[in-house]
Amino acid sequence: MTRTEPADTPLGDDFHLYDTTLRDGAQREGISYSVTDKLAVARLLDELGVGFIEGGWPGAMPKDTEFFARAARGELALKHAALVAFGSTRKAGTSAAEDSQVRGLLDSLAPVVTLVAKSDRRHIERALRVDVDEACAMVRDTVAFLVGEGRRVFLDAEHFFDGYAFDPDTALRVLEAGGEAGADVVVLCDTNGGQLPLQLADTVREVAERTGLRLGIHCQDDTSCAVANSVAAVQAGATHVQCTANGYGERAGNADLFAVTGNLVAKLGMEVLPTGGAAELTRVSHALAEIANIAPDTHQAYVGHSAFAHKAGLHASAIKVDPLLYNHIDPASVGNDMRVLVTEMAGRASLELKGRELGVDLAGQPDALTSAVRKVKSLEAQGWSFEAADASLELLLRREIDGPQRDVLDEPPFVLESYRVVLDHRADGEVSSEATVKVHVAGHRVIATAEGNGPVHALDAALREALAPHLSWLDSVELADYKVRILPGHPGTDAVTRVLVESSDGRGEWTTVGVHENIVEASWLALCDALVHKSLRA
Repeated sequence: MTRTEPADTPLGDDFHLYDTTLRDGAQREGISYSVTDKLAVARLLDELGVGFIEGGWPGAMPKDTEFFARAARGELALKHAALVAFGSTRKAGTSAAEDSQVRGLLDSLAPVVTLVAKSDRRHIERALRVDVDEACAMVRDTVAFLVGEGRRVFLDAEHFFDGYAFDPDTALRVLEAGGEAGADVVVLCDTNGGQLPLQLADTVREVAERTGLRLGIHCQDDTSCAVANSVAAVQAGATHVQCTANGYGERAGNADLFAVTGNLVAKLGMEVLPTGGAAELTRVSHALAEIANIAPDTHQAYVGHSAFAHKAGLHASAIKVDPLLYNHIDPASVGNDMRVLVTEMAGRASLELKGRELGVDLAGQPDALTSAVRKVKSLEAQGWSFEAADASLELLLRREIDGPQRDVLDEPPFVLESYRVVLDHRADGEVSSEATVKVHVAGHRVIATAEGNGPVHALDAALREALAPHLSWLDSVELADYKVRILPGHPGTDAVTRVLVESSDGRGEWTTVGVHENIVEASWLALCDALVHKSLRA
């Protein structure tokens, strides 16, 4: 095996975009990456164009050791990023060459090594139980040894900001020990996440002036300032920023890679990604969330599904004139989309824009637009919600307009005559449901009965049995998700129920809504809308 040379970063070596999702991000409660997961995460980060990917702690964590071994065997062919191994300095009282943990870093064959070292005198004396001289020697010896072995070394100065506030001379001595021994970057770590942007930026500026070293920044999010602190540090002179995908990390998390990158690119004009990389931010963010088995944050800056969603009528009126009047950037520049939400707050402009988004042209039909606005507001007041049910909204709009856009609904795929659902609870505790539907489809009156594990399941099965011989596309439609919400204002068992049904046909997904005092009828309304919407595109 041979050591892989570092790839060039997008800005050469002027600026480092460094990701630590696979090590620091993996410390988030609920995340447990397999080795296969780790390889997939690294590939996605490399596709995005991150300059450095920290793969974990080889020698200390078996999965991390395997990850680096598989990467060295060629399973991780990075195009943009350099792979980084993370570890600590040598133990006290021994040499770097004899320290097994340091040897594990070499054995990983990673071209870059990040070493963590305590820079707060309280941690040095109480946790490491050594004096400051020995702590600096541990840094100096380990950095020099790894550099001598041909590795590029970054030094993470743990607890730096707290240590600098308590004893600045000790904190600076640790940095200088690493710099003098050959570390390329000394990274100032807000390990406890307690810093605020102005205070942190002042410290970064001061340290840069006092040391002349190349500085990096690593921020935790305990004050919800990790992104702001990271950007402030860059503005104060840091040229290396460490982040995690979607801000994953222990406690409150880390600086979010996508928010930090979005700010550097869109607000500071820094080309920290290869050409076209910024437009991949949303896709990569969501893909990494899926690997972590965590639902994407819909309100995440830049890449969240709601990051460019507008509900208020005043916003929509302005957006109709110029989208940038209420969007701080063009959503497409980060791979996202602007959305107009239709709720009881919607006005004519909101609905016209939303119709355009759904392929329903309401321009030139003022009466239809007025009627649609009135109907949406009335239904929303009754508990309907079109904010997350675009398919039902599209059907509503099409029913209001004249011309070819409505013609497709003049002959729906089926018409209900009646349905009946029976629930059977037996003495042995077994519960079953049976549904019968009578529908008119393709000129035929069809009656079908089916059983299910619940009334809605049985109803869906009976409807499919009735329609399947007549609708060739029906088999492709699957129920992807089913959500029920009891609406406020109607306590007890007679409460109004709202049902959201998400359907899929392998090519796309769409959501429909139904509202009724009876949960089965609410479900039926949503199921029918789902099939009618599919028929428009069949």
